[in-house]
Amino acid sequence: MFAATVIREFLSRHAVTVVPGIAAARQARVAGSFDAVLVDYDLDDGKGDEFVRELRADDEGVVIVGVSSHDEGNAALRRAGASAICSKMEFDEIENVLRGLT
Repeated sequence: MFAATVIREFLSRHAVTVVPGIAAARQARVAGSFDAVLVDYDLDDGKGDEFVRELRADDEGVVIVGVSSHDEGNAALRRAGASAICSKMEFDEIENVLRGLT
């Protein structure tokens, strides 16, 4: 539900691939190429900071935006190597965050 709302309200001008968890994100990375990666902290099969660490280890230059509804999740994503954080409580700023990074 969150992903559909975010795409409709804030990211409709972008091609967005939505996956439910870390395993699916790994598969998506192999299958395609992405200008930026938005990583939620609370995923179906783990915590997003785990995936952020993997992304950062594989490609230091990849643009990663961490997303969480709570401060602890956002802090964990930042420590893991996210390029920027966009709290779900301020998601109307996502376009500005992306513009500032790409």
